[in-house]
Amino acid sequence: MTAYDVIVIGAGHAGIEAALAAARLNCKTLLLTSNADTIAFMSCNPAMGGPAKSQLIREIDALGGQIGISTDMTFLQMKMLNTTKGAAVWALRAQSDRQGYHRLMKKTIEEQENLDLKQAVVEEILVNKKKRVVGVKTQLDVIYKGKTVVITTGTFLNGLIHVGLKHVEAGRIGEPPSKKLSDSLRKIGLKLGRLKTGTPARLNKRSIDFSKMKLQPGDNPPKMFSFIWEYFQYSKHPPLKNPSLAIPQVPCHLTWTNNKTHKIILKNLKRSPLYAGKIKGAGPRYCPSIEDKVVRFKDKDKHPCFIEPCGRDTNEMYAQGMSTSLPEDVQVAFFKTMPGLENVELIRPGYAVEYDYILTSQLKHSLETTAIDGLFCAGQINGTSGYEEAAAQGIMAGINAALKVKGRKVMVLGREESYIGTLIDDLITKEINEPYRMFTSRSEYRLILRQDNADLRLTEKGCRLGLIPQWRYKAFLKKRAAIKKQNSISAEVIEQIEIEKKYSPYINRQLVHIERFKKMENHRIPKNIDYSKLKGLSNEAKVKLSHYLPNSIGLASRIAGVSPADISVLLIYLELFRRETRLPR
Repeated sequence: MTAYDVIVIGAGHAGIEAALAAARLNCKTLLLTSNADTIAFMSCNPAMGGPAKSQLIREIDALGGQIGISTDMTFLQMKMLNTTKGAAVWALRAQSDRQGYHRLMKKTIEEQENLDLKQAVVEEILVNKKKRVVGVKTQLDVIYKGKTVVITTGTFLNGLIHVGLKHVEAGRIGEPPSKKLSDSLRKIGLKLGRLKTGTPARLNKRSIDFSKMKLQPGDNPPKMFSFIWEYFQYSKHPPLKNPSLAIPQVPCHLTWTNNKTHKIILKNLKRSPLYAGKIKGAGPRYCPSIEDKVVRFKDKDKHPCFIEPCGRDTNEMYAQGMSTSLPEDVQVAFFKTMPGLENVELIRPGYAVEYDYILTSQLKHSLETTAIDGLFCAGQINGTSGYEEAAAQGIMAGINAALKVKGRKVMVLGREESYIGTLIDDLITKEINEPYRMFTSRSEYRLILRQDNADLRLTEKGCRLGLIPQWRYKAFLKKRAAIKKQNSISAEVIEQIEIEKKYSPYINRQLVHIERFKKMENHRIPKNIDYSKLKGLSNEAKVKLSHYLPNSIGLASRIAGVSPADISVLLIYLELFRRETRLPR
């Protein structure tokens, strides 16, 4: 049996980036999936990007990831959002060809050197007496040995799907859950919680009257997620053809709910598993179901519903904004009250899914678990929501698993240098009791962490790792030099120069804040502090600090429940402690 450097469990958006990163870093890598026909499947919205999520995609791309390139090569529509606002919140969004994206990602995996793809259901994580991972065991009792393991199981851990008051054990509609793996994780010492997410119905295009809806076209010409298309103009490297650019874009459409829709939903709340108490997991506050919207926002007489295509070769349409777990007959009834959907037919009903996740206080910033040496987690198992959040964690987990195997220092991105760093830091320092979704408002440095400059921030790091090919790095250096000299080689360079000029006073102010942040981040805290005996700390702070054991003031300040007053007390104590022990700052 082959012994692997890195084993990745799950071939969703996190698993793909983890496996590709590890393999590209010359680690012998195994990607295990319960179904090879659903690799990179878009279980919910067939779209990529949007506010904060486009920043994540471009940061992944700058590090040498795959999500941006694959999205660009399979998009149906591209649109830049928030263009009436400042550049810091501009966000590129792609409507994706669901099957096209899946096929391209599967091909990429199959052709990647150092990467083996196998279909198998993992039921057990194998750990030795030293609490170090040594491999995995499958449903068929096959053992794969591995120096590190990355778990990216999405919603499959003890997955339970709800449609009305009916429930089915599944991680995704029609696919069985992973039950024994949850038991294995508990057995090796990890604490698990329970979360819930949902998805809307898929509608039959032939039953929709689009003339009653508002047309939502894409941008012409469209912008791309990956920086490689821009770099081709600085390089003699043969350009990769982007097939999506040769095909007309596919429009989306907008319709609305109304009072009739809301009355049907309210009348049938007793048949909702959410309101009947059948769902125990916490759902996403910022992406609520339509029944939740109607109950929580009674002052609103309508809610938007975007009708979006799932692909070029299918009549299946996605009803964005209409996530629901109401019974199928209720779903049909409320859709038929909406303009253009009077004769609608459902191809698949919407549903809710509950699943297990690990409590993220058990993770290091490298995404390695604190309990088991060599075991990493990424994606929805860490309590996040969204393809982009999963992919961002995936590439970091894959990178750090590979670096651990090679005996190199792990890579941790800071909040001040990336949205990825903000995402991971939030997961570890804050209590995750609902699915975590990335927003621009979560980053205190969003003026600097824009989607347009992700390559300037992170390409050097990707190159040092070995994930950026030399032709791309040389082209990047030419672009960076052009920006520095303010030489208008391309539209992208001109745009970045203009943005930097416009925001320079605010950016300089934020750079000062970053320097202060770094000082706090580097203000170390000894491991042996007994917080319970520190006078002046709130009781909540004593509990939280004792639990998380932060190694710096910066980390301590970001723990939920630790107030600025608590930080002041801690700083005073540390200064006295250093004077007594004569330790350096």
